[in-house]
Amino acid sequence: MRILLIGPPGAGKGTQAVRLAAHLSIPHISTGDLFREHIDQGTELGRTARTHIHAGLLVPDEVTIGVIKERLTRPDTERGFLLDGFPRNLAQAQALDGILADSELRLDAVLDLAIAEGQVVRRIAGRRLCRQDREHIFHVDYSPPQEAGVCDVCGGELYQREDDREATVRQRLEVYRTETASVVDLYQAQGLVTTISAHGRVQEVLHRALDAIGQGQADAADTSM
Repeated sequence: MRILLIGPPGAGKGTQAVRLAAHLSIPHISTGDLFREHIDQGTELGRTARTHIHAGLLVPDEVTIGVIKERLTRPDTERGFLLDGFPRNLAQAQALDGILADSELRLDAVLDLAIAEGQVVRRIAGRRLCRQDREHIFHVDYSPPQEAGVCDVCGGELYQREDDREATVRQRLEVYRTETASVVDLYQAQGLVTTISAHGRVQEVLHRALDAIGQGQADAADTSM
């Protein structure tokens, strides 16, 4: 299956993408991962992406489209793929449709994760990272440390990223709405969009996604992911 997973920051898109792709045995394709790969390999696309990322700028559409186009030529996408973080705007969506059409393909489904803005703000703004190891992540409401401001694992100081501050989160949500509404409209017109509630436990949201693409019964016996 060829699936696009879309949703605002804080909807749990990355978490669901990994699980859904694993369940379907298709590659999870993330623009962030692709940029890092090209940067590490020193490709021309990677060098261009790195220049913009290090300057705090958005990577231009043509570069983003280029890394996606290259990724979709790899053999592991023959059985399908799950896109996460692309397309972000109408130009990218139209380019994706063109890339697929060149191979006489199209998307099978677009899963739109829906979540209330207040919940997004609470999820992201409550996140705290360890300064010594950023893989140690806590949340002031959902997984608080035993001692406020101190990492349970290594004793490092916990802090809030600038991107996680409430004002920044609300700005990111506004950008998402402005850029992505047209993408959803495009695929709604093609009859591909299913809106899924992103509220609840990770496994509950996963089952909703599987139901939306007709895989719910197959997953009924497997709740271990």
